[in-house]
Amino acid sequence: MPRSPISFLDRRRFLATSTAWAAATIWAGRANGLTLKNPPLGGYPFTLGVASGDPSPDGMVLWTRLAPKPLEGGGMPATNVAVEWVIAEDEKLSKIVQKNTATASPDWGHSVHVEVAGLKPDRWYFYQFRVGSDVSPVGRTRTMPLPESTPEKLKFAFASCQHFESGLYTAYEHMLRDDLDLVVHLGDYIYEGAGKSVGVRKHVGPKLITLEHYRNRHAQYKTDEALQAMHAAAPWLVTWDDHEFENNYADSISERKDAVVEDFLKQRAVAYQAYYENMPLRRSSLPKGADMILYRTSSFGRLAEFQVLDTRQYRSDQPCGDGRKAPCAESLAETQTILGAEQEGWLCKQLKASPATWNILAQQVMVGRVDRVAGPAEGYSMDQWPGYEANRQRLIKYLHDEKIANPVILTGDIHVNFANNIELAGQGDKRIPVATELVGTSLSSGGNGLLKPKDHDATLAENPFVKFYNSERGYVRCTVTPREWKSDFQVLDYVVKPGSPIQTRASFVTEAGKPELQPA
Repeated sequence: MPRSPISFLDRRRFLATSTAWAAATIWAGRANGLTLKNPPLGGYPFTLGVASGDPSPDGMVLWTRLAPKPLEGGGMPATNVAVEWVIAEDEKLSKIVQKNTATASPDWGHSVHVEVAGLKPDRWYFYQFRVGSDVSPVGRTRTMPLPESTPEKLKFAFASCQHFESGLYTAYEHMLRDDLDLVVHLGDYIYEGAGKSVGVRKHVGPKLITLEHYRNRHAQYKTDEALQAMHAAAPWLVTWDDHEFENNYADSISERKDAVVEDFLKQRAVAYQAYYENMPLRRSSLPKGADMILYRTSSFGRLAEFQVLDTRQYRSDQPCGDGRKAPCAESLAETQTILGAEQEGWLCKQLKASPATWNILAQQVMVGRVDRVAGPAEGYSMDQWPGYEANRQRLIKYLHDEKIANPVILTGDIHVNFANNIELAGQGDKRIPVATELVGTSLSSGGNGLLKPKDHDATLAENPFVKFYNSERGYVRCTVTPREWKSDFQVLDYVVKPGSPIQTRASFVTEAGKPELQPA
């Protein structure tokens, strides 16, 4: 597998360095012979950095958004702006392989989504944007291996829940040093609440309602240097959870009892638009009003295939009044769905056709049926898959009956780590291992966290399929080979001040063909 230059990884900030500024002189003329005449922008337009995402064997999406005044709606003129882009084989951009011009439109927040194609597979590339004499930071990205190839290794990390006010993004500073092929973000990229003066830093603006509110909040998160650096270091696969729009929403249903559906859907439309504008997504995910298709497949050759899911947009309302409850008739109903019929059918089709050694579900809420009440009483989160038990059982049974190879479920949402064996009920007390689930804690949400929550011992005793549980902050690093999958739970000592060290709190290995977690 190609390795990236150490000089690039050693950087912790990807701002307009002397190398990036000098690169502007390397570009040989205007793209396609065009003379670009843009209006004055009133400041440096690349304050939000650069990103790439949704890589394929011959390309990826390159992203930026022009915002000289990022917390004031962007501060751009209400006109189209021509943005040049270049992609090269080296960081100095001396070996250019493609260049062209894209249009940043005010209708889409002056965001740019360039879908590059025609590149060589399984290669690292470098890219940059330019408007006039202003150039962006240089980003690094890669293509995926060919579909028929079997790579020796994939190294990636997944994260979620990065509340801006609760803590710093020190985890990304450490993640940057891991030399990853890919980053997977499982949602709660932003939070929608009004700014409060009690955290490490303060959200800009009120509770999010309008398109400008959502744009400003996304921009505020993107101004974080550690987050920018990680976006610039590797391609990302992203999906949302609830806080990109509104806490605990379900399809068109608000958690607010007084919500008017028409107004709710109008707000959902602007939230979805702002999400698209600020993420490295392909045009296939371009929102249409209050609808946006995020579920999709991404393959790393025959080694691993990611099914990126959306468990918010199509789900039934949380049953039993939401919260932590014992099972009720509603939670057990066959009609209760967390994926929606169309997405569930698509997922089954993709899994059955997958040739991959490892089949990965990148999704939001916990699949493991974790009883959080000690003793004979029961208590499950109705916002997670146990609130949609028939849908959960269908998924597990399908993985078992169709002999889907090595399913691994990646989960976020709940600000704690779990490592779960996912099992199917057999005869008597027999449990058949079917898949493994890795639950990532929050990157910053909830503040510093705890090594052992108050219910730590009781939860482990109550749920023998749970092999690890804690609530420190951090991310999960995964190293995948044809023979085994290793998971490292990376945790920080603190997030409320800079400079926290990081450590591996626990590591697990799953051998190919044996869907069970073993301590590494």
